Amino acid sequence: MLLNTKFSWETAQPRTRFTGVPEGCDALLLAELLASYAGSILHVSSDDVAMNRMADSIGFFAPDVQVLKFPAWDCLPYDRVPPRGDVVAERLATLAALSENASNGPQTLVVTTIAAILQRVAPRATIRQARVQLQPGDQIDLAKIVGFLAANGYHRTETVREPGEFAVRGDIVDVFAPGLEEPVRIDLFGDEIEKIRRFDALSQLTTKVIDSLTLLPSSEILLDDDGIARFRTRYRELFGAVRRDDPLYESVSEGIRHPGMEHWLPLFYAETETLFDYVNGPVVLGAQTAEAREDRFDQIVDYHAARANTPGSAEGEAPFNPLAPDTLYL
Repeated sequence: MLLNTKFSWETAQPRTRFTGVPEGCDALLLAELLASYAGSILHVSSDDVAMNRMADSIGFFAPDVQVLKFPAWDCLPYDRVPPRGDVVAERLATLAALSENASNGPQTLVVTTIAAILQRVAPRATIRQARVQLQPGDQIDLAKIVGFLAANGYHRTETVREPGEFAVRGDIVDVFAPGLEEPVRIDLFGDEIEKIRRFDALSQLTTKVIDSLTLLPSSEILLDDDGIARFRTRYRELFGAVRRDDPLYESVSEGIRHPGMEHWLPLFYAETETLFDYVNGPVVLGAQTAEAREDRFDQIVDYHAARANTPGSAEGEAPFNPLAPDTLYL
C-alpha cells in the first residue's frame, strides 16, 4: 500500500501521520516525499543510530539528494567538557551549507536528532559572515588569516591531523577546516597564494591540488571583541558579581577559549536560532521521537538542577553557573 501511495505537498494537511511503516521502509517513504517536494526537508530521528541509518538508507533510495547531518553534541547537558572537534566540524559544515542561498543548490535532506534539534545555535548571519574564500593568486595578510582562525575556534599545533587544527611554518599554512575530508596546505610566495593542496593527515603527503578553499568556523562560538563584551555583560547580569576563582569568566575576558564554554553559547550572541530557522521546509519526525523528546527534557532539567545546587566543591572545584534551560534549549 505504501508503495502505491502518492503524496502531494500542495494538498497536504499541516500534519500527516503514517503508521505501520516497517523498519527500513521509512527511508523509502521519505524518498517519495522528496520526489514530490522541490525544497529542503528536515528529518528528526530519536537518536544518532537512527539518524545514521536514515542517512545511509536515503542514499540508496534517493541517490541524487544532498544529505546533510546535524548531530547533537556528544556531551551531557551542562557538562564541563566541550563537544568533540569532529562533531562540531560536521555541525558547522551543515550550518554553513544551509546558510547559503538554498534556492540555487541541490535538493537537500537534513538529518538530525531530538537532542540536536532542541538546542539553540549561532544565528545564520554569523555563520554566513564567518568564512574566508581563498584561491591561488590571491593576496593575503597572513596575520589576518591567523587571527581569523584563532577567533573562530581553530587550535594551533605543530602538525595538523584533526579537524579544527592549523599550523604555520614559514610560508606554509596547514589547516583542517569543517566540511573537508582532508586537511589543506596553503603555499605562499610572500603575500600571494601560490598553491593550495589537500594532504593526507597521517603521511602528510599531497593527495590533490585544488583551485579554491573556503575556511569555515571551527567553533560554534565566535570569540571576537563583540562576543567577549556581550558575554561579560550578560554573565554578570545573570549571575551577579564574578568570583575571582571563576576560570570561565577570566578566560573569556582575556580572549582565551575555555573548555566547555560552548554550554554558555547564547551569551555570546545578541540572539540565537535553531535548526528550524536554517531549514525552510517540512519537518518529518521519525519513530519514537516523542518519547525521546520527553526523555531529553527530563535529562536537561535534572542536570541543570544538579549544577545549580552545586556551584563549587570543597576541594576547590571551579564554580559552575548554569544557564536556565530555556536559554540554551527549546
